[in-house]
Order: sequence, then structure tokens, then C-alpha cells
Amino acid sequence: MKLLYTVNSPYARKVRIAAIEKHIDIALEEVVLASPDCPVKQYNPLGKVPVLVLSDGDSLYDSRVIVEYLDNRTPLAHLIPADNGSKIAVRRWEALADGVCDAAVAVILEQRKPTELQDAANIAKHMEKVTRVLAVLNLDLTKKKWCVNGVFSLADIAVGCVLGYLELRFKHIDLASEYPNLSALYTELMKRDSFKTTMPVAG
Repeated sequence: MKLLYTVNSPYARKVRIAAIEKHIDIALEEVVLASPDCPVKQYNPLGKVPVLVLSDGDSLYDSRVIVEYLDNRTPLAHLIPADNGSKIAVRRWEALADGVCDAAVAVILEQRKPTELQDAANIAKHMEKVTRVLAVLNLDLTKKKWCVNGVFSLADIAVGCVLGYLELRFKHIDLASEYPNLSALYTELMKRDSFKTTMPVAG
């Protein structure tokens, strides 16, 4: 199996962390999406990462599909609970975390435009989504160590990936003072090798 990814994609980081936690070996191929010879479109018509290329040449996308596939490859350290209630709770956390990623990426793309072409209202709309969801996640977490049932799961991975992306791209968000429960979770996650070895890179 081979994973096509970019180093700062929070969605690709989610997959990389899941593979590490599951002890599944995946060949990593870092790509440049803007490159004319980028192979991503060959495997994903949406032209997005991550893409998991299977040994038979078939491919899987997006991150939610890939993580579920990896989680079912081995019974070791299940990240998605078998119990339906717990599974739905984990998926809810993942959906909110991915939604924050979507909004944050939309802000970055808008801000990369020439200043005179940027839509301030669009930026404000997406930033409001980011802060609103962070407030909900922070409240839901309260003082729990992990997001769902006191057990490390995909919910924690998804939230950790979005927090890492915000730390990289949105320096003005002060997790410790504004969202202390999320800050405590991220501190705990950063003790894990899977998070340490997949850190996004400034630049």
C-alpha cells in the first residue's frame, strides 16, 4: 500500500497517525498538488489528498474512508468502536474536526489571494465556524482525558490533527487560554510517537 499525501494536510496526517497506531506499514509518497506531473488525479478524480493506493492498483479516498479501511485490517487497537452508540459518538467528533479543517483551509486559500481580491466577509464566515466549533468541542470535552468513553480513538486523532493545523496556520488562536480542555488534550496527544513523527512543517 502507498499513501499519497502532503506533509501539512491535516486529513493526510489523520491517516498517517491511524496507520502508526494500528502498526500498519504504508509506503509514503509526498506529492506537490500544483505540480503538472502530480499523480493524485490518476488515483482520485477529486485531485485531493490523502489517497491510499492498494496493492492491486485500486485506490481509496477520502481520509474517513481510508481510516475505516485501515481500522478493519487488523483487530489491534481499534480506533472506531464496534458498539454503535460509541461509534456514532466518535464519528460526530470526527465530523466536527473535519469541518473545522474545511473552514480553516478555506480561510487560508482566501488569504493567499492578492489583497484586493480577498473576500473579508468570506474569511469572517469561515473563521466564525472555526471558533464556534472549537467552543463546542472544548465544552464537550470538559475535563475528560479522551473524547469518547475514556478511550483513545479516532475522535482524538481527528481533533488532534485540526489542533495541530491551527497551531501551524492560525497563531492568533490561543488554545491554552481560550480552549483549555482542547489544549490539555493536545498536550496529551503530543506525548504519542504517532503525533510527534507526523508534525506539520512551518513554511
